[in-house]
Amino acid sequence: MQLLDGKVVSTHIKEEIKKQVQELTWAGKRPPHLVAILVGENPASKAYVGSKVKTCAELGFESTLVTYSEDVSEKELLEKIISFNEDKNVDGILVQLPLPKHISEEKVIETIHHSKDVDGFHPVNLGKMMLSLPTFVPATPYGIMLMLQHYGIKTSGMNCVVIGRSNIVGTPMSLLLSRNTEPGNCTVTMCHSRTKNMKELCLEADIIVAAIGKPRFVTADMVKEGAIIIDVGINRIESTETKSGYRLVGDVDFDNVAPKCSYITPVPGGVGLMTICALMKNTLLARGK
Repeated sequence: MQLLDGKVVSTHIKEEIKKQVQELTWAGKRPPHLVAILVGENPASKAYVGSKVKTCAELGFESTLVTYSEDVSEKELLEKIISFNEDKNVDGILVQLPLPKHISEEKVIETIHHSKDVDGFHPVNLGKMMLSLPTFVPATPYGIMLMLQHYGIKTSGMNCVVIGRSNIVGTPMSLLLSRNTEPGNCTVTMCHSRTKNMKELCLEADIIVAAIGKPRFVTADMVKEGAIIIDVGINRIESTETKSGYRLVGDVDFDNVAPKCSYITPVPGGVGLMTICALMKNTLLARGK
């Protein structure tokens, strides 16, 4: 079993991004500028945004963090996004999800101009991705593809099961893995809450991408020997072993599944780090030359 180590891969990718940012500044051009908008006090959201802002500083990006209270109106949030759309010194805009119930996530995503949608969620960018046109690929699937590429994993001809059908991970992941590319060229099955024979399908899979949001959902009896496991889940569970009283686990029962795998991502230290790297690559792309 070999770990697909997000720390190792992200370090390598960030060094490449740093060099490209240095080339921009040496040429007298401004660095990429990412705006992050955070609504409310969700601890996980605050941690995610904090990591993104910290990574911007590490890479030489400019970043702007805008915070709002939980009760901010949808109108005020959308007006703020529009102002950043019009700001020529802003390259990328992300609004951390989830949002309070009174704010439409769909409206927020569609309000961000597609040329600054570095999360890759806008319908224009999702449509371009489906057609294999140049665009911003959603950060988590993009990060997974970068990881597979870094480790030289040849996926052509493999059977792949993607568990979860969200527009953020599951659906774009299934498209990317089925493309005529490397990594890619997989035969992909998408499973979800209504799938009746999930265990049987997983046992046929050479690759399992678990993105269902249920702690330790994928168990050892669902995994065949030598499978590649990509764990997208980040779940907080109670723990007596930590000061905080909780710990993070993935959607895969790592301790019992890992011995059967050829490759597996850890949680934390796996896909989450790659997501941030992919976001930074998208922001650099948005900056242009």
